[in-house]
Amino acid sequence: MPLMRIPYTAPLPPPTIIPASASTSSGALAALHDFLTARPTHTSGNGKTVLLTGAGISVASGLADYRGTRGTYTLNKTYRPIYFHEFCANHEARKRYWARSFLGWTNLTRARPNPAHYAVAGLGDMGYVSSVITQNVDSFHPMAHPSLRTLELHGYLRSAVCLSCRTEYNRAEFQNDLAKLNPAWAAFLAEMLESGALTTENPEERHRCGLKTNPDGDVDVPGVEYGTFRYPPCPKCHADPPVGADGERKRVEVDSDGAWLPSSTAGVLKPAVIMFGESIPGAVKTAAEQAIDEASRILVLGSSLATYSAWRLVKRAKESNMPIGIANLGGVRGEDQFFGNVAPSNTGKFAVRCAQSLEKFLPGLVGVLQEGSRGAFQPAPWATLFR
Repeated sequence: MPLMRIPYTAPLPPPTIIPASASTSSGALAALHDFLTARPTHTSGNGKTVLLTGAGISVASGLADYRGTRGTYTLNKTYRPIYFHEFCANHEARKRYWARSFLGWTNLTRARPNPAHYAVAGLGDMGYVSSVITQNVDSFHPMAHPSLRTLELHGYLRSAVCLSCRTEYNRAEFQNDLAKLNPAWAAFLAEMLESGALTTENPEERHRCGLKTNPDGDVDVPGVEYGTFRYPPCPKCHADPPVGADGERKRVEVDSDGAWLPSSTAGVLKPAVIMFGESIPGAVKTAAEQAIDEASRILVLGSSLATYSAWRLVKRAKESNMPIGIANLGGVRGEDQFFGNVAPSNTGKFAVRCAQSLEKFLPGLVGVLQEGSRGAFQPAPWATLFR
């Protein structure tokens, strides 16, 4: 059965810090120093670490970490993501998706990588990291470290892709097309930007402006009629409709302004993300597994592993007896399974579990490793970074 992105919604238990000294910032730095510099116990690996990152690493970029410390949605507790089969089958569902994405895109496109992403670049430059697997769709990793291999497990928001011909289109240019087809919505967006409602990720401030914030650039405005929103077809399919499996040519029909009509049988554009319920492409799945298998250890940064597609990669590492590290403020799905047999004498070489804000902690870790390469490791001075 194809691997699908399905959210895990049950509350998660609080973390058990490993080793106990990692409860402080300096102790966590010392533990991760041991973790990253230890002689590999996974003898078939490349001696380096594979990183698996989630929403927690992008918080300092202005993108909210939508799950709380117990792994449940906090900005909008009633949030239910649109599933892939709904998007594909329902014209009205697509109107709702693109209308809300139209409003949320402005904040996503303004955001940039933060110090945590550039710290990952530093870890790669020093030779500690072989590759990055990210659940995030914000493209910050390839922006911050283009020379360090990044696998975007759940796709990316920077493009829209045609369901019929798989042609990709620049999302920023697609935003302009949406604005032309929906002048009233474009005016509403301008009003929201003027009011500041879309320049904050503070849920209370957005609530006062009548907005609900959801993952992946989705902005909900209660009471708004999404059925008025229109979206364009795939230009390639519109110009030359594809031939279906039955040998019949598909139809791509538009209204007088160029908006896709439901009488069409092809040319639907979707975000180039792996939507909930959508299968991860086989090539991406294989590449992620290979990145795990070739490494000597895995370090999870800012993820609750609430999606099975990410959790199974850590499980794969565990089954290969690889050392596992997790740095995440809240709980992590099934983490007791990953750390159940850690010896009390472990100082971080075989396992690390800490809870730190990554935008300060990761640059501090890079500094510690750089200092260690020049002489004896002394973690204490770095503690001042986190007071």
